[in-house]
Amino acid sequence: MSNFLHKIKEQARTDLKTIVLPEGEDERVREAAKIIADEKLARLIVFNTKDLEESEYIQLLDYKTSDKRDAYAHQLVDIMSKKGITLEDAYKLLDDELYYSVMMVKMGDADGMVAGAAHSTADTLRPALRILHTKPGIKTVSGFFYMVVPNSEYGHEGEFIFADCALVENPGSEQLVEIAHESAKSFEALSGEKARVAFLSYSTKGSAKGEMVDKVASAAQSFKESYPDIIADGELQLDAAIVPDVALRKAPNSSLEGRANVLVFPGIESANISYKLVQRLAKAKAFGPILQGIAKPVNDLSRGCKVEDIVGVVALSAVQAQIED
Repeated sequence: MSNFLHKIKEQARTDLKTIVLPEGEDERVREAAKIIADEKLARLIVFNTKDLEESEYIQLLDYKTSDKRDAYAHQLVDIMSKKGITLEDAYKLLDDELYYSVMMVKMGDADGMVAGAAHSTADTLRPALRILHTKPGIKTVSGFFYMVVPNSEYGHEGEFIFADCALVENPGSEQLVEIAHESAKSFEALSGEKARVAFLSYSTKGSAKGEMVDKVASAAQSFKESYPDIIADGELQLDAAIVPDVALRKAPNSSLEGRANVLVFPGIESANISYKLVQRLAKAKAFGPILQGIAKPVNDLSRGCKVEDIVGVVALSAVQAQIED
């Protein structure tokens, strides 16, 4: 187990939170639930399975016969009144396990939800945005991976946040600023270390020209003006962002000094490819995608996730819930 995951698990145990797992029909989810209960990382509510034993840490729920459906349906009509949904529409939405589990979070019957082993990111995110909405002052929901690279001298002892790897396909300059700020806060909350934010590009300080370079450079400048207390720089090529010797040559005046730990990519394509490359080629642990900007913890899993990935994301979700209390 990585030091990071050990630390997150220890934190999760200090104040147990209730996390909904709506995909209990998936064997990986059931196996993860057993581990989470054995390690006392969270209290779980698991849908769609009879293949688990209930305990102090696991509650099995047949959500379609729950006595809270009526209250949830009426509340859902109020929440989505601008969409003009009827009570009948609300009941139909609550037949969807993801909508029901997000309503549990909305109503305070759970502290967070983790899904995605059997659903796409879009399916997982849609009810969260329609019901929970974003945090006050936040316009952009984004998703990061917390990367732990073994035997690496880069980042914070091999730890990084990569963002946005999951949601915003081609973020504008203002969106990059918001993604960077939320990612910096997430890194500091999860690592306990100061964030050092790099806005990545194929150019370092004007070494190349182009619309994408201008977008990243503008975002970096706006970020530094808006959040002067956070160390940040851009636009930077990856090596100039994380390798001190290269930074000395390519960006000698950079405040990052080649020691970035929060990597903000210019678009989802480069971010998603990069996290998978590092995960596979460097045998890194990739925890996520962890969603940020939503009013309550709702987190997505890759459909190719392993049992240990689910355990890690549940522990992270529990810690997010603690932070937001």
